[in-house]
Amino acid sequence: MLKEKVETLLNEALAQDKSLFLIDFTMGADNSIHVVLDGDNGVSVQDCIKVSRAIEHNLDRDEVDFSLTVTSSGAASPMVDPRQYKKNIGRKVKVQTQEAVYEGNLTEANGQGIVLQWKAREPKPIGKGKTTVQKKKEILFSEIKEAKVILKY
Repeated sequence: MLKEKVETLLNEALAQDKSLFLIDFTMGADNSIHVVLDGDNGVSVQDCIKVSRAIEHNLDRDEVDFSLTVTSSGAASPMVDPRQYKKNIGRKVKVQTQEAVYEGNLTEANGQGIVLQWKAREPKPIGKGKTTVQKKKEILFSEIKEAKVILKY
């Protein structure tokens, strides 16, 4: 019963700001509620506070004891929602599929998958030496095992 109420409150809070979306929602046996958000424009501390208050202020602690944590998806966390790919267009990503691992610039994200582009050194077709070629790979969401943004330090 508590889980359903929290889900309803969470959905109502997210409906108030269409740029935010849910990445993960879990609830432990000890009534520990954990919400992970992401947003088309990122997630601010204020966004987390707003969602947290929308849930917490509508639950009665005298009725049920609970803990609540609302966080943003980490920069190094794998992408799990197609909206995360769209917001990371132009960034370098590492994508693991069943067949291979690809690293390249995310140039496109649509309803079915993504497009990566990168430069590679390959042997010249004629003669000795290597030449730089532009590579492009279309990958369906269903083929992606894991995808992460490559952070520059």
